[in-house]
Amino acid sequence: MLSIWVISLKPITMSTLDLHRIMPYPGRLIIIGAGPGAERVIVAYAVTGRSPSSQARRLTFEGSAVWTEPLDEETLRKGNPDLLIYRAIAIDRRIAVSNGRQTDDIARVLKQAGDEEPPDDLLSRSLESWTYEPDSPHFTPRISGCVLTGGAAGLGIIKRREDGRRLASFFSWQVEPGKSWLIATYSGREENPLPPFSGEPVEISLGTSAAEETAEAIYQALRPQDPAKDYRVAVVCVSALRANLRNYDVHIINRREG
Repeated sequence: MLSIWVISLKPITMSTLDLHRIMPYPGRLIIIGAGPGAERVIVAYAVTGRSPSSQARRLTFEGSAVWTEPLDEETLRKGNPDLLIYRAIAIDRRIAVSNGRQTDDIARVLKQAGDEEPPDDLLSRSLESWTYEPDSPHFTPRISGCVLTGGAAGLGIIKRREDGRRLASFFSWQVEPGKSWLIATYSGREENPLPPFSGEPVEISLGTSAAEETAEAIYQALRPQDPAKDYRVAVVCVSALRANLRNYDVHIINRREG
């Protein structure tokens, strides 16, 4: 039996400059929203990692999609290919984003869906066969999101209950200028096992609608004071016209590639 929560969003505002202080290790995170203007929407995806294999990843852009891939064959041999190689963002007339291969299912449903279906319903339907990642003891949650033409947007998280069952929560809203929402795989506390993200998405404020400046702001916001705690791997930002999501700019920052 599936457990699905559909919850309205409540603001828990913070500055992007506080990201690392509040979430020292978020795992992977998704931000959907807008800068000060009303014409564009922002979709950002960030990867952090603590182990050498988690750090040995990068984001690339090819075929209207942002891909996550390992930097070398050794990382691929040691890891799970399903968790290392996937479309993080798929861009068509609608935009899908996630931290795994569930992006493909979201993009497929978005392509076939009617114009009146709400984003939380679309995410729920896309992810009905998905559960959390099989990476014991953390059982990393799957986080996902989507944006529709005109600015309707949604976020979702699938995580593990204490009894091992699947727990899914979905959220939807209409993108407004100056407001963005963040969801992550982990709460940010460095414990073992890593505690999953809990509660509703967090409201943040982005000072720009440009892809490059937004990606840079998020990347810098994840920078710790202690270089030994620098878990940043990569950040990507897509800035798309609200009225035509196929008109977009993309900027990627890969730490290993400067």
